[in-house]
Amino acid sequence: MSRIDLHLHTTHSDGSLSPAEVLRLAHNAGVTALAITDHDIVSGIPDAIAAGAELGIEIIPGVEISSSIGKSELHILGYCMDWQSPDLLRRLAALRVSRHTRNPQIIERLRALGLEVTYEEVRALAGTDSVGRPHIARLLIEKKYVSSAKDAFDRYLAEGRPAYVARDLPLPADAIAWIRAAGGVAVLAHPTWAKVSGEGLNTLLTALKTDGLGGLEVHYSTHTKRQTTEYLDLAKRLDLLVTGGSDFHGLTKPDIEVGTGRGGLKVSEKLLAPLKKAALHAHHS
Repeated sequence: MSRIDLHLHTTHSDGSLSPAEVLRLAHNAGVTALAITDHDIVSGIPDAIAAGAELGIEIIPGVEISSSIGKSELHILGYCMDWQSPDLLRRLAALRVSRHTRNPQIIERLRALGLEVTYEEVRALAGTDSVGRPHIARLLIEKKYVSSAKDAFDRYLAEGRPAYVARDLPLPADAIAWIRAAGGVAVLAHPTWAKVSGEGLNTLLTALKTDGLGGLEVHYSTHTKRQTTEYLDLAKRLDLLVTGGSDFHGLTKPDIEVGTGRGGLKVSEKLLAPLKKAALHAHHS
């Protein structure tokens, strides 16, 4: 049964598997096209393209950019952009610098709580320039301070917990503009994160569409049937593209599988053509 998966993470950001390993899992799951959407970094795309060529899987260039508006952290997915655009690479590099400003502050808070951890250990474990809280969680697991990534976030790393430090994030409009400037299509990831629903989400999406948002991640591993239906209706009403993906990370989200999410996810191949068409239009506009 063929399917696509447009939301996947690798070791180039906070995933635990390499692009080639993710591609093998995708192949086994019957995935015919996918997007590697690492956080603030596109360095995993060449390896994915090489593995995709061997396995017969189409690779859609992707990225996931964190942004914030009010009290909501919104993640903007970029698809089909020129991922080698110098302007895009420069902007993503600046976002990664903001991670390296925040992470040592988190480490200092953990140390103040009596946990023997260093940022050097986190960076060595991450093996990438896009270092985030999931890497810190993995170190805490390795040192047996916590039992799982969820435990690490619940006890220390989530907003409101003792080691949490807010990150300086761009506005959603900026993230959308960067993706569009690189000829890509901007899509709001996992809309449940917006912390608004019903009319509030409609208002937010209307504003983001004015900023250039092109699509909504309707199909997602943790969406209920009711949420999926609500988001599908919203996308149709606002003339937004429909996308979907598992948000696979590996170790930090062990219940999420490539292509199938928690078992019931199926993102149709039919969603790919409109996405490519929109990107083509973006390139020529």
